[in-house]
Amino acid sequence: MTNELLPVESKRLRPALDLSALPTVPVGVRAMTWWGTLGFAVIEGTTLAITAAAYLYIRQNFRTWPPPHDPLPALLIPTINLVVMLASIVPAVLTDRATRRLDRPATRLWAVVSVVFGVAILVLRWYELWALGVRWDTDAYGSAAWTVVGFHTTLLVVEVGETIGMAAMLFKARLPAHTYSDVYDGSWYWYFIIAIWVPLYVLVYLLPYWV
Repeated sequence: MTNELLPVESKRLRPALDLSALPTVPVGVRAMTWWGTLGFAVIEGTTLAITAAAYLYIRQNFRTWPPPHDPLPALLIPTINLVVMLASIVPAVLTDRATRRLDRPATRLWAVVSVVFGVAILVLRWYELWALGVRWDTDAYGSAAWTVVGFHTTLLVVEVGETIGMAAMLFKARLPAHTYSDVYDGSWYWYFIIAIWVPLYVLVYLLPYWV
């Protein structure tokens, strides 16, 4: 008996799924970098919570707060900076939306506006630190207050620096596809930085007036 090749009936192949509508650039929870940013926010949020707890722990060792001979923190510059921070959420949201549309001109525009806000916030933060009225080495109160504000400042510095880098990349002739995802993650992390500062502002600048 000889082996013979049997004719195979040709069939028209049809795709099981149409993936043409899926985005070519993952943005948000579909991107691994988003989860990395989330993890970073959890770590930094925990660290800031520890600094706030240390501030409150030191507070219980004093009859008055700030301790005698330490002035109350000035409120003008810190409050102005808080308002500027809250206003900076607007360009961050517009940047966020532009990246999800893969709209390069809009993303570039609002990223630059975010940089302007970020630099202004850092300048105000410098004066805000001195609005505490004490140096970091004056006493325990000064060390605790500077630790809370100073650590949050490091997050601002890093994020503003990253925003400047992302904005610069958006002016390149050939834009890497992952840039949109990176810019989106930066906007999302900015929300975290501003949101976590609100209770810290109350803790460091308003609490001394209430206790």
